[in-house]
Amino acid sequence: MPEANQPGSHRKIRVLIVDDSASVRMTLSEIINGDPDLEVMATAADPYVAVERIRQEVPDVMFLDIELPRMDGLTFLRKIMSQRPIPVVICSSLAEAGSDTLMQALEAGAVDVVTKPRVDTAEFLKESRMRICDAAKAAAHAKFRGGVHKPAPRLTVEAKLNADAIIPPHSEARAASQRAKMPVTEPIICIGASTGGTEALREVLEALPATTPGIIIVQHMPEKFTNAFARRLNGICAMEIKEAEDGDVVQAGRVLIAPGNLHMLLHRAGSRYTVNVVEGPHVSRHRPSVDVMFRSASQTAGKNAMGIILTGMGDDGARGLLEMRQAGSYTVAQDEESSVVFGMPKEAIQRGAAAKVVALGRVANEITVYARTASGITK
Repeated sequence: MPEANQPGSHRKIRVLIVDDSASVRMTLSEIINGDPDLEVMATAADPYVAVERIRQEVPDVMFLDIELPRMDGLTFLRKIMSQRPIPVVICSSLAEAGSDTLMQALEAGAVDVVTKPRVDTAEFLKESRMRICDAAKAAAHAKFRGGVHKPAPRLTVEAKLNADAIIPPHSEARAASQRAKMPVTEPIICIGASTGGTEALREVLEALPATTPGIIIVQHMPEKFTNAFARRLNGICAMEIKEAEDGDVVQAGRVLIAPGNLHMLLHRAGSRYTVNVVEGPHVSRHRPSVDVMFRSASQTAGKNAMGIILTGMGDDGARGLLEMRQAGSYTVAQDEESSVVFGMPKEAIQRGAAAKVVALGRVANEITVYARTASGITK
């Protein structure tokens, strides 16, 4: 049988929805069935019904709520991943009180997390539709615990904004002039990630010492969840890790994670770096966008920066990483074998944006070596 979502294949990605709300099941079904590459296999109001559905047919992807009757979603997820692993997308209302539970779900093997669809306005519904369908496709092609690594799918072709929507590009002449005049400053590390990125970032950041240069990160995830993600990492890493706020200083020993639903830009005043957190349209289908962060770094830090692109679906960050490399930054992409979804790194590599391609387990060492070299230059 041909793989789902491959050229020449008519087989759609089959989705199981597990949620106790009938209205949510109906809305999710309408969204998923409205995508030409997806279809709802079945729905279930609780894990026990879901098990019966899985016995009849194993889905390609399961959308799972956390708060469920008879058995909570986290317990069900752990049972599924230990007995019959299935790519799981957590679909939650993301109440602040439950954010830590969602982090535990990702650590237990969930591929991604999305918020429950918003239908209050046409714009919110459009954004929910895009995020939910993208998450389903990424999960179906992800390499996960006990799963098979399939090629990352290309997203549905449609007009999409690039980083120009937030930051005007520099002309070649202006960029060359800026590179020539850019003073040497403290090094800055910029990291972009999407599907599979939460666990990838945890592995990288846990391995870094408190003396590591300042790091800024865009990880595709919903609003409110980024704060819980930062707090959880802050409790297990040597560096200070926090959700970025407008005007935060980028400094050695600190990691700033872009808040969900807002873009983050690097800003420089003299030799000092801060971040700007701004509203704006989706760029490369995302907000925050890796392309936006990378472009800001290419224009404000250039040779003083390192750009890293990790696992994720789509091409967000590929163009920005190329701009960073052209501006003199040292650039790295995660390799295929260690990526949950080899989409974003693959696009960056194909464009010549990555000076080096390494396994996830080598990324922290690359940062440490770069920091040592760059700090030697600044002293």
